[in-house]
Amino acid sequence: DAPARLDTILHRALPGLRLAREAEDKRIIDWVGALSDKALSGRFSYMTVSDMRTVSQRLAPALDHVFNHQTHHRGQAHAILTILGRPSVPL
Repeated sequence: DAPARLDTILHRALPGLRLAREAEDKRIIDWVGALSDKALSGRFSYMTVSDMRTVSQRLAPALDHVFNHQTHHRGQAHAILTILGRPSVPL
């Protein structure tokens, strides 16, 4: 399920977030692994959450962006935890 707002809190506790992240990672890996070369060279369309507009773009570069973007946010989360004195929070 996609949240209706960008500031939606999906999980208030780490254990639930961890399970959801693992399930989402598996879903993404399985989906990307099943894509054909033809699909990867194609386009896809989606509607933005922030301003409800339709965007169409090439799939392969978009997948690169998704991977890099989530890595960026995981780095931000690590920085916040480090600032708070919790650099090694067990998952």
